[in-house]
Amino acid sequence: MSEQKESSVLFSLKELMNLEEDRIKQEETEQKRQAESAVQARLDAEKRARDEEQARLNAEEERRRTDAQRTREEAARLEAIRHAEMEKARLDAENAARAEQMRQQQAHEQKITALTQDKHKKRLTLIASVAGLFLFVALVGGGLFIKHQNDEQAAQVAAAQQQQAAAQAQLDKLMAQLKDQSDNVANLQNAVQNAKDDAQRAAAQAQLDEAKQQAEHTKQRINSSRPSGGGGGGGSKPSNKPACNCTPGDPLCSCIP
Repeated sequence: MSEQKESSVLFSLKELMNLEEDRIKQEETEQKRQAESAVQARLDAEKRARDEEQARLNAEEERRRTDAQRTREEAARLEAIRHAEMEKARLDAENAARAEQMRQQQAHEQKITALTQDKHKKRLTLIASVAGLFLFVALVGGGLFIKHQNDEQAAQVAAAQQQQAAAQAQLDKLMAQLKDQSDNVANLQNAVQNAKDDAQRAAAQAQLDEAKQQAEHTKQRINSSRPSGGGGGGGSKPSNKPACNCTPGDPLCSCIP
């Protein structure tokens, strides 16, 4: 009976010890789980912090890129506006200059017209006064004399123009001849350089010398046919006078008497 009691007590103690060991193991497991959870939470917090920092850096970099792009676009827009304004100013200045030139030209033409009309009025008054002083016969004789002089001068001008046209035709003919001779000289020079033997070279050289003499002779004829500008007879003097391109009746022109 006493042995059975001892066995029962031992069993109870063993059960208590097993329970205590299970409790201790559970506490150790729970502490380990809590420690691992704390480490994982810390790691997760650090990862979130790194991700947030990286996201912030990415957002800052994207903001800088956006600002730089916006700055470049704004600079390009301002440059385009400045260029357009400069082009508009240039066109406005050109239009204003053209308008001012047209205004000055119109004013000049109006002044010339007014002066011409005034000059015509004075001339008519002078003719009327002179007509009252001279006899009809004297006026008729003066008119015939002036007509004769005009006809003579017209004939001289026509003859001078014919001579000038003939001289120009002769000069053009000589210039064309000189061009052909120059081309022939160039071809013969190539023939001399490309001769295969001395005989061909000598023949080509002889032709080249003759062609050069002909070209030189043509040059002398051209120089002798050109006007020297030193004057001559009375018929060649009007040809040296420069052509008058002024508006008829322009009092500001120096070539109108």
